[in-house]
Amino acid sequence: MSTSIAVGDTVPDGTLSYLDDYNKKQDVSIHSLTAGKKVVIFAVPGAFTPTCSQRHVPGFIEKAEELKSKGVAEILCISVNDIFVMQAWSKTYPENKDVKFLADGSGDYIRALGLHLDLADKGLGIRSRRFSLLVDHLKVKVANIESGGEFTVSSADQILKAL
Repeated sequence: MSTSIAVGDTVPDGTLSYLDDYNKKQDVSIHSLTAGKKVVIFAVPGAFTPTCSQRHVPGFIEKAEELKSKGVAEILCISVNDIFVMQAWSKTYPENKDVKFLADGSGDYIRALGLHLDLADKGLGIRSRRFSLLVDHLKVKVANIESGGEFTVSSADQILKAL
């Protein structure tokens, strides 16, 4: 069993993907997005799922300006879904200007964080636990990791309290 990422750890590098404005797959390394910056990384068990779509993502979109005013340079949303699903999901938030939706299609990055969740018994395969991390210059400053299906510690408001 792998150990979960924790406060004080260096966030591991890994490649995530998205579709650009021309529907071309783009790969990006986590370190390229986080090196030398203060960044929020949050993950959800699945795109289009109720808590993720109605509460978790909207909270980060609504609080993006406040997060940025406190020095956050990037807000990254990760899910173990493919790039097409993540692009379609991102388009359901036309007001979003700041949250980047990144696909971890095979779950490799979530496994590197030690935050994978086996939901095969529910027909969902390997997914991500719900969490939010505050990362500053590649170091984890805050690790808000949910238990089970909860949504109590990983919200944008909890990250704001830590800033």
